[in-house]
Amino acid sequence: MAPESDIAALVGRVALRDRAAFAELYSQVSPKLFSACLRILKDRGEAEDALQEVFVKIWQRSGRFAAAGNSVMAWLVTIARNHSIDVLRARRPTGESTDEDWQIADPAPGPENAAVMKWEGKRIDRCMEELDSDRAGAVRSAYVEGLTYQELAERHAVPINTMRTWLRRSLLKLRECLDR
Repeated sequence: MAPESDIAALVGRVALRDRAAFAELYSQVSPKLFSACLRILKDRGEAEDALQEVFVKIWQRSGRFAAAGNSVMAWLVTIARNHSIDVLRARRPTGESTDEDWQIADPAPGPENAAVMKWEGKRIDRCMEELDSDRAGAVRSAYVEGLTYQELAERHAVPINTMRTWLRRSLLKLRECLDR
């Protein structure tokens, strides 16, 4: 992808209705905008349609972009994000409601659910004790703290592929243990 300043210059030329600049802008930023649409819509066809609509909006609104101090990519991604959210909202008819709309969630689990959760927690803890301590720590850090493979590899001073192997094998052992 081109540097931010080049993309800002393309947007400026698009504001002047330069079709060649618009084609270049499309080739430079469409992969990133498509991934933003796809991440939200979770449907390739809808994301492709949304991307086309996003570029129509970019064509129409390019004159509104003020390059002084603003990130052009943030502006473009915001257009894609907002349009994708609008598409999601349009999926669901406004006149219909589901039972889920009217249910108020009780933040505290009932006594039965609390007992089941406590029992499941003890089973998981028992299975975690069967893992090597460094593997168990990596699993906790990945799935409780949300650390990435890279962060875990750095923390444990191992290559990233080794960390992937640790986690995969540890999860397999946990599954075997929990299935007993």
